[in-house]
Amino acid sequence: MSRPTAPAAPDSLPPWPYPRWIAHRGAGRLAPENTLAAFRLGAQHGYRMFECDVKLSADGVPFLLHDATLNRTTRTPAALGVGASAVAGDHPWGALAQRDAGSWHSRAFAGEPLPTLENIAQFCLRNGHRLNIEIKPTPGTERHTGEMVAAHAARLWQGAAVPPLLTSFQVQALEGARQGAPDLPRGLLLDALWTGWLETALSLGCVAVVCNHALWDASSVTQAKSAGFRLLSYTVNDEWAAARLIDLGIDGLITDRVDLFSPDDA
Repeated sequence: MSRPTAPAAPDSLPPWPYPRWIAHRGAGRLAPENTLAAFRLGAQHGYRMFECDVKLSADGVPFLLHDATLNRTTRTPAALGVGASAVAGDHPWGALAQRDAGSWHSRAFAGEPLPTLENIAQFCLRNGHRLNIEIKPTPGTERHTGEMVAAHAARLWQGAAVPPLLTSFQVQALEGARQGAPDLPRGLLLDALWTGWLETALSLGCVAVVCNHALWDASSVTQAKSAGFRLLSYTVNDEWAAARLIDLGIDGLITDRVDLFSPDDA
């Protein structure tokens, strides 16, 4: 098998078109995650880039939700019916669109709906915001979800100056994303530096590696930078952690604390 081609060396990389500070799931914990209300609140705090989770409905509509099931962040059980599956991907968009995705967080957001990827694309494009789409497949649909989410993103951002960054923990989802929209940038998400992580990111044609912030140290940063990758971290909620990562030269910090960190911080 041929060895994957490494990205360009760090000193020859093109300018990184994304801000350093990225609002996690829209506005972290200040609003119901992965909703337009959260994106609007994050923007009010000055954030110009957002991270969100995207999966597919049973009829192929990309929409925002982190969990595999609906239980934690949505309400209105009657929309599903007695005994219906709690797995979000088992339901058509028409049923999912009826869910209340806000009241679990607080009464102020009661009735906030689940947004589609198209809703979020329109918000970002109209306001000049950047987006990190984490592909979050229903288990068993990894490759198909990656392909479909990427294809929809390519259509929605067609002609845009800066495309969304597609990331996933699931290798098959990133393989699908490369198939569905090979020109969109991809990043491998990691919650551990498992054997072969760097080679896998290379083989997937990724431009970035996105790690749990505790995984970045002088050694892992050197490895990833030497291979030509941009480096991002999640979820950075403490000032000491942010200072350490900035000193290491991390390119992107994903945070819940939009109320603590200024997106203009260097």
